[in-house]
This record gives sequence, structure tokens and C-alpha cells, in this order.
Amino acid sequence: GILLVSIFTSSFLSAAPAQAQIIHAGQACVVKEDNISERVYTIREGDTLVLQCLVTGHPRPQVRWTKTAGSASDKFQETSVLNETLRIEKIQRLQGGRYYCKAENGVGVPAIKSIRVDVQYLDEPVLTVHQTISDVRGSFYQEKTVFLRCTVNSNPPARFIWKRGAETLSHSQDNGVDIYEPLYTQGETKVLKLKNLRPQDYASYTCQVSVRNVCSIPDKSITFQLTNTTAPPALKLSVNETLVVNPGDNITMQCSLTGGDPQPEVVWSHSPGPMPPNSLVQGGNLTIWRIRVEDSGYYNCTAINNVGNPAKKTVNLLVRSMKNATFQITPDVIKESETIQLGQDLKLSCHVDAVPQEKVVYSWYKNGKPARFSDRLLITRNDPELPPVTCSLEIIDLRFSDYGTYLCMATFQGAPIPDLSVEVNISSETVPPTISVPKGQSTITVREGSRAELQCEVRGKPKPPIIWSRVDKETPMPSGTMTMETYDGKLHLESVSREMSGTYKCQTARYNGFNIRPREALVQLNVQFPPVVEPAFQDVRQGMGHSVTLRCTMLKGSPMKVATSVWRFNGSLLAQPLAEQQDYSELKVDSVSRESSGSYECSISNDVGVSACLFQVSAKAYSPEFYYDTPNPTLSQKQSKNYSYVLQWTQKEPDAVDPILKYRLEVRQLSQRNTIQTFIPVKRMEKGLLLEHILPNLKVPQSYEVRLTPITSFGAGDMAARIIRYMEPPPLAMPTDNTCRFEDEKICGFMQDKMDNFDWTRQNALTQNPKRTVNTGPPTDISGTPEGYYMFIEASRPRVTGDKARLISPLYNITAKYYCVSFYYHMYGKHIGSLNLLVRVRNKRAIDTQVWSLSGNRGNMWQQAHVPINPPGPFQIIFEGVRGTSYEGDIAIDDVTLKKGDCPRKPIGPNKAVALPGSGVPALHSPCLCGPLTFFLYVLLR
Repeated sequence: GILLVSIFTSSFLSAAPAQAQIIHAGQACVVKEDNISERVYTIREGDTLVLQCLVTGHPRPQVRWTKTAGSASDKFQETSVLNETLRIEKIQRLQGGRYYCKAENGVGVPAIKSIRVDVQYLDEPVLTVHQTISDVRGSFYQEKTVFLRCTVNSNPPARFIWKRGAETLSHSQDNGVDIYEPLYTQGETKVLKLKNLRPQDYASYTCQVSVRNVCSIPDKSITFQLTNTTAPPALKLSVNETLVVNPGDNITMQCSLTGGDPQPEVVWSHSPGPMPPNSLVQGGNLTIWRIRVEDSGYYNCTAINNVGNPAKKTVNLLVRSMKNATFQITPDVIKESETIQLGQDLKLSCHVDAVPQEKVVYSWYKNGKPARFSDRLLITRNDPELPPVTCSLEIIDLRFSDYGTYLCMATFQGAPIPDLSVEVNISSETVPPTISVPKGQSTITVREGSRAELQCEVRGKPKPPIIWSRVDKETPMPSGTMTMETYDGKLHLESVSREMSGTYKCQTARYNGFNIRPREALVQLNVQFPPVVEPAFQDVRQGMGHSVTLRCTMLKGSPMKVATSVWRFNGSLLAQPLAEQQDYSELKVDSVSRESSGSYECSISNDVGVSACLFQVSAKAYSPEFYYDTPNPTLSQKQSKNYSYVLQWTQKEPDAVDPILKYRLEVRQLSQRNTIQTFIPVKRMEKGLLLEHILPNLKVPQSYEVRLTPITSFGAGDMAARIIRYMEPPPLAMPTDNTCRFEDEKICGFMQDKMDNFDWTRQNALTQNPKRTVNTGPPTDISGTPEGYYMFIEASRPRVTGDKARLISPLYNITAKYYCVSFYYHMYGKHIGSLNLLVRVRNKRAIDTQVWSLSGNRGNMWQQAHVPINPPGPFQIIFEGVRGTSYEGDIAIDDVTLKKGDCPRKPIGPNKAVALPGSGVPALHSPCLCGPLTFFLYVLLR
């Protein structure tokens, strides 16, 4: 088990705005020649992208990832990822772009960091061959100019290498070869131009593309054999370009190659839509069995061999069909008549939807016999006022003898397609339509989810179809179309929704009836639905003895009025409150107590349905909010395998309820079931106050679940839980006389700050870049030997003015009142920025104080500084290098010493300033003394 000792220290206010930093933990790769900064993440297409947003701040910030599109829009930007880790499996090129991490905790402004994801890829290259367009006669490549075009899609841009056989070709290698990049091409393209082909030009050509092994992407290549028989593809078809067939036929279309070297590939395709399922392609032959009307369309035969342009032949396949026979009665147009009158002209029109439309033959019959045509009885086709390929029977000067039954028959002559006919009766009873809404049916009210019937009555002979549409909304009808046709004037709507409320229009069609201005009427549909209320749920906290008013508000509903409201407490009916208002109901709880705490439910009805608001009323305290940014919370204990953990938290909304008296702390080792419980008393509490408790005697390296519950006079409040894990703490022992010379890769426990702009670099004269910037930086460490290491900041690209690199020491315990920090610095170059020394004291939170600063060119020599400090608690020292205005600004440090006691007061001997060969040492200025009086210090500097 573990022993819990209550160690409760003084507290201070803590509310920190969110901070964020993006790191990547996936399959990243680096492009060495592009100085890519931390904010660009290079990854190979198909690899796994993992980005982590490291956050600090209190309360714990919520993290959201979003994206702006890179090379194309992406659904990702509409669906944020609410997680500190963003993971994309098998990333694709379109998913490249800038990703944003937004951390927000309600304190200050949100922290937003971004990183650009650069997805690297190299597709297979495509090689095509072309000749000069003016040459179209004779053998294809005899004394012609030939262009070999190689195209590839890649990121980064590809490098092209052309080869003839094994020989690499270069631009203007001889008079017969040109290599160039054409303008206005998609993707990356290089053209190899062979001018006036010579015998040696008939060879094998290879286009090799490379992205220089970026992300380990290998080179790719394609080869083409150019011969004196190389030719573009040519085709011929076994059928006409327009082919009309009958449904049910089996047809075969043969597409034959008549030319092309190398052998072209023949492909069949269909538009619109894919190839029909009842089709089969064998070589150049396309067979369709039992052809259907829906198999109509354009069938394309294409031959490709990457020489010249593809050869293409197209067959327009028409499957005969007839449907939708309609008629129209058009009264005398000249006299603008809308009725049939003796002595006036009359036109009867007939139309079918057919394929092919122009092959339809129309026949007219009167009273069962073929109509006799005369000067008064005329047949016309393609009336400009009617649909295309419509046949009309015109009656001039209508007489009583013209009354009768007329029949129009549509036929495909010689084809096994059933005829279609339509009949119309002309008599004194043939009258135009009228439309009206039955009495009491102009407004229809139904409940949501039920069935509705809208009705319009049509009178007239013949009765035309009725077209229904929405009037007040630009939305489709329930069928999905903008209009619906009915023949009985009734519109049936199943399972109506609130969105279907509104005004509907019924109007007469201009076909299968009179071809005149449509008659119209309107019907209003009201869909009643239950109320929509807020809040659906509300957590109400109040101190004991205080009153609270609960309100349930009706936001939407039809009808929009509270008919009844019922309040229940923990399921039991309460006495009815005051009379309901128009759109809300209220209940007042006079005094919050243990007895009146619980669940309050308000059920609101509008006589159509019921919706409820739920209120949870109590004097329970809100949960504590753990502080996750405690610096180095793990404390090791000597001579034991135990560790301590510094647990810190604030209380959420402590003033909402009665004062918090104590906390119940429960600790459980994750691998065990038993829990150790203790209580932590609280003397004072206010919002943002950071509380601390040390958990001792935890077993290395076990992890623990910690549960923390506030206790008030009401009782236990909301619990918060977290997992604490053992982390190897940095060294705490205070060196008595220890100098760090950075000779080991562990650099004496110093760490790079993850929240700065770039890092310090460890190097010596043997490992430094031979192409490094001259006139800045040390040639060796303080010892003058090429093997000696030092730490430095590189000011060259991509660094910019003001960028900071911070090197943080281990955490030191206090064993003396005063300490002296000694170190050597090298600040040589005309663009030197600043070197700062800071002390970070770990109390309840980390407080950084600048105690020493120096700026500008100090000559090509190592110089020593002594900085006295008197930290009040465990501390760390931080070396901060700030980049100057340009690249000649490298700063270095070496031989860092931390000693107890005062710094030396007497002048330092000449051996403490090491001038390097060829240095021009400028006059030295006193360094800046910075920081509060808590760190009273002085600097002895030569």
C-alpha cells in the first residue's frame, strides 16, 4: 500500500491562457537541400501523418484541428478533429496543405499554431510521340521532325533525363537534338526534339524522372522504340455512325485497326454512364445482347499507342421506342378564342416521345375511318408553337358535320414497336376546363407524420391532368421534382413533415385537353408539430437556502402556444404553478436544500405533442480542474524506490455554491483494486486559486489513478479524475563545483526548450559545417583543441530576426543562499543579436527572471561572465540566444559552472579572456543588468 501524508502548501491565483506547439510523430521525411523549418512537415504519399498539438494553459485547453485546402478543397475543413493528436492513414496529395491547431480554454485569446504538410509523390511518366503537323503525306517518319514528349506529375518538381539507348542526351548535343520545356502544359513536361530524322535517330529512347530520392521515392522511367515504321493509330467501323435498332436485338459493332506502330490498344466506352451490363468487349468487337432502351447513347471506340493523337470512332446507337401519347385542342388562335365555335378554325395536335423522333408516322381517323383530307381538313407537322415532331389536324371553318371522335395513331413503319394512339371527341359539349377548391378544403391542417390530401376540382370536357407545385418556397415537391401530375385533382402526401407546410398551386395542364392559358387555384397546408423547448438540460447550482427560478421556453411549435405545462420533481407531480405564459412556463424553488435538490422536469404541450425541459438542481460543488503544467511534478526519494508527485488544481466556480470545506482524495495504483482515501482541509477558496498537494511514497515506476472530490456543507460535489505516471525527473542534486563542458551528448542534463523557435547545436571544429558562414562563430571551443565541444546558435536561413533558442539546465535544489553562475561566451559577427541568462524558480508555477544580458559584436574571442543569484526555491538556469538582423550572428557558450557562494570580486586574470587568431577586438561595453531585486546581482566581466 501507500501512505498518504497531507502536505498542503500556500496557494496563488492561477489562470493561464492556452499555448500550443505542433510536433510531428508520424512517418516524416526531410528534404535536405531545402532548409525546411519546424513548421513544414514533409511526408511521402501513402504514409501515415501524425501531428500532435502540445498544449499548456489552465483550465486545460480544448484542442481543435482544422485545415485550409492545399492543392484542392477538402472535406476535412468542414469536420474538425477535437483531439490533441491528428492522424491520417495513407495520406494523399490532396490532403497536403496548412493544418491549424486551435487551443482554447476561455482565458485570453485562443492559441492558434499551424504547420504546412507537404506530400511528396512521383507518378509514372507518360511518353507520347508527335510529328510536325504540316507533314501529313508520305511515310510517317521519313525525313520528318519528331517530338518525344515526356510528362509526369510529382512533388517536388521532377528532374528529367533523356537517353538514347544507354547514352544520356543533352540539349544541343548535336545539330539533330533539342531538349526544352514547353509552355502551357499540365504537369511537368520535357520535350526531346529530333530534327530531320537521321538513321541513327531510329533507336530506343528512355525518359527517366527523378525527385532526387526525396522521401526515398525511387526514380521512374519509360522507354519508346522509334523505328521507320512508327505510325499513329487508324480505325474503321463495321457499322454506320448512327445505328438504329429494335429493343431485344443482339448487335455487334466491329472496330478494326487499319494502322499504328507500335500495336495500338483499342478501348470501348459509353456515354452517358458506364458500359451496359449486357455487353461484352472482345478485342475490337463490342456485342450487346437483348438491347434495351436504356442502352441507347454514344459508343466510342478509341485506339491509343502514344504516337500522334488517339484515333476515335463514335456510334450513335438509337433503340427504337415510343411512349407518352398526348393531344391538344387549340381553338382559333387568330380570333384569340378559348372555346370551340362553329365557323371558327380548330386545330387538333398529336405527339409521342419517340426514338428516333423523326421516323414516327402519324395517321388520323374520324369515327373509326381514315380522315378525308381536303381544303378544309389539313395535316401539318412541326408546328413552331408546339413540341418538335408534332402532327396537327387543322379544321378550317368548323361545321356541325365536323363533330365526331378523332383518333391519332403513331407508328414506326416496318419495326416491331407497338403503335400508340390517342382519342379526342369534338362536339358542342367539348368545353375548356375550370378549376376550384372544394368548400372547406382551401386550408388543410394535419399533424406531423400523418397523411394529407390536397384537392382541386376540375370541370370541363375533356378533363386535363392537374400540375401541382409549391408557391411560397423554391423547393421540390415530396417526389423530388419541382412539379407533380395527378389525373383526379388530388395530391396525396404521406408522412408529412413541418418543412412541407406552405401554399400549393394546382393548375390545368396544356396537354390532353385545351391548349389555352392554364387555370389555377391555391391550397394552404398547415403541419402541426410538437413544441421545441430549451433548455433540454440545465445544471443549476446554488448555495443552500437560496432561491432559484427555472424557466422552460417554447422556441418553435405549431400551434405556437403553451396549452398546458406540468412540473415534476424526481418524478412526482408538483402543484401547478401560475397560469402559463404564451411561450414559457416557470417554477420557483424557494430554498435550495438537500430535500429540494434533484431533478425537475417541465413538460410543455401545445395540444399536438409534448416536449420537456430537464433541470438538475443542487448545492453540489463543481468539479476541481487539475493543473497539468506543473514543472517537473515527479520528485524522487533517496535510498528508496519511491517517488512523490506534486498534484495541483483549481476549483471550478467555487462561488456558485457554499464554501468548500475540504477535498476527498482517493489514490489507486492502476494494477491494483484497493484505494487509499484521505481528506485535505481547505482554509480559503476563490476562483483561480491554485491548490497543491504532494502525493508521497508512490512506487517507481507505477502509475496511479487520482480522484478528487470537493466537500461542502451540502455534501460531496462533482469528482475529477486523472492518471499520474512516473517520469524520470531531472537531476536534483546541486553540484558543489561542477563545470559542464558539453563533451558528452547528454550535455549535462541540459534540455532544448520545446516552446522556442529553434535549438542550440552541439559541435566542435571537426563536426562544424565546412560551408558555414565566415566572420562569425568560434573556430574551436575554449580549450582551443579541435576535439572540444561547445554549444552555439546558427543565425543562417531559415532563421529570422528575433528568433529565440533556449537551453534549460536540470532542476537544482536549494542548499545555499547564494550561487554563482560562470560561463564563457563567444559573440563575434556584425549581426550579433543578444545572449540572455534567465533563472526559472519552481514554486507553484515556473517564474522566469532575466538576470544577465549582452548584445552586439564582442570580438573573435571567448570571454567569461560571472552572475550571482539567490533563488528562493528549486531553480533552473536558461541560456537564451536571440538571432540578430542577419546571418553573421552566431553565438556560442562553453564551460558552464554553478558554484555555491559569492562570485569572485577581484579582477579576473588575462587567462580568462582568450583572444583567437586574427580577431579584431572592439571596445567592450558593460553588459545589461536585468531582473527584479529578488535576484540582486552583479557581473564581473573582463
